[in-house]
Amino acid sequence: MPRSLKPDDEVCRSTAKMRLLKRLKCTLKFEKQAWSAGAQLVAGVDEVGRGSLFGPVLAGAVILDRGYRIRGLRDSKLLPAERREVLAERIKEHAIAWAVAAVDSARIDQINIYWASLEAMLQAVSKLQPQPDHLLLDAVRIQHDCAQTKIIHGDALSASIAAASIVAKVERDRIIREWDPIFPAYDLASNKGYRSPRHIASLRAYGPCPLHRRSFAPVWMAASPQEALAFMQEQEEAVEMESLVAAEDVG
Repeated sequence: MPRSLKPDDEVCRSTAKMRLLKRLKCTLKFEKQAWSAGAQLVAGVDEVGRGSLFGPVLAGAVILDRGYRIRGLRDSKLLPAERREVLAERIKEHAIAWAVAAVDSARIDQINIYWASLEAMLQAVSKLQPQPDHLLLDAVRIQHDCAQTKIIHGDALSASIAAASIVAKVERDRIIREWDPIFPAYDLASNKGYRSPRHIASLRAYGPCPLHRRSFAPVWMAASPQEALAFMQEQEEAVEMESLVAAEDVG
């Protein structure tokens, strides 16, 4: 049995992962490959909120204008919140097309988070006008009939996927902030629905609210993480990386 990670271990792992992602260069390499192969409208697609205990999973889809360069695009987890807001507006202003789509917690509980994430991505792509003829995705494929390229760490390597990650992240954070005063016990404005000491304590004290993902309930009540939900540890690393980025930005 693998040993349980202590908080210090988790921080060290998150720090190491953040350093790895920071070394990766977010460029138009994959977009240029698709353009060279004949594609005209290349869309980056990404999801956010997969590991959250609360609220929807969101996906973004963005077709960048190859004639206009938006500087500073990178994985949304590596950007301070204020910078994400600025870039999201710039993306919306200058992209050929952009869209976001949400799949709510009830649907997540019905079909599971993996399929809900793919559904959100497909919905986001379907909303694009004009429609793309090539998709760049972060390590997955969706049920769409155009050409697709899967890229490991795609949101840290592809400018289009990074743009999609940014617009989706900004929109999801806005949605969660709106719910914070309705359900104040869970500190949603701070944790955005992810696991945090206060969030877990409130779940144990009061139980879930109607917008919590009830299929994730074993994690709330367990004394140790559930093996079947290992992806949630990855998402918590992402949240920890955001905290580290914010701390560096303040410093």
